[in-house]
Amino acid sequence: MDVDQFISDNRPDEGGDTFQLENSKLLDIAVDGSVTAKAGSMVAYEGDLTFTGSSNAEGGLTGFIKSKATSEGTPVMEVEGTGHLYVADQAKDIQVLDLDAGESISINGNDVLAFESSVDYSISTIGSLSGSSAGGLTNVFLEGPGSIAITTHGSPLVLTPPVKTDPQATVAWSANNSPSSSVNRSLTDMIGQSSGEQYQLEFTNPDGFVVVQPFEEANPQQ
Repeated sequence: MDVDQFISDNRPDEGGDTFQLENSKLLDIAVDGSVTAKAGSMVAYEGDLTFTGSSNAEGGLTGFIKSKATSEGTPVMEVEGTGHLYVADQAKDIQVLDLDAGESISINGNDVLAFESSVDYSISTIGSLSGSSAGGLTNVFLEGPGSIAITTHGSPLVLTPPVKTDPQATVAWSANNSPSSSVNRSLTDMIGQSSGEQYQLEFTNPDGFVVVQPFEEANPQQ
């Protein structure tokens, strides 16, 4: 391949939606106003954009959650202006979801990449997991209308409850399907007390869904 062909094959696509995948691991956001993105996710930008927030904090929305309680760091960034913002997160795959008005989803805080300003959000902790090796799992509740982008290690799998999942492999779930904690004693006996795999998230509503990834993130909320 000559240089001209390389340039032509890898230029950004023209036009398209506000959130547009340039490839499976790189998102192009056409900013016209404001958007919220994971701090440190910017790989390039074009146009007149300004950034507020801290890109050297703890990563993901976890630090932002902590900042709400402790005033320490703000590792999400608000991007304002007009232009194109290109974001990625450690070469993870990116999934773009369009939420209708009133449609909502809960996402592991570490797996939120970006969302439009029209999307409402709130942050919570699954308190029932506190004290376990999966404890302190923080999730972000997002409600449309608007586009959101989440990240997964590899291609996601969407399951219909009832199902139990490893917290470190759980990415998102429908808002009507809040999980509870579960302990599998047979796993405890088999793999020992030190493993976090003995703890699971239990989802029971068959009208909902759960998204998992083929990867366990070690201490994803730290």
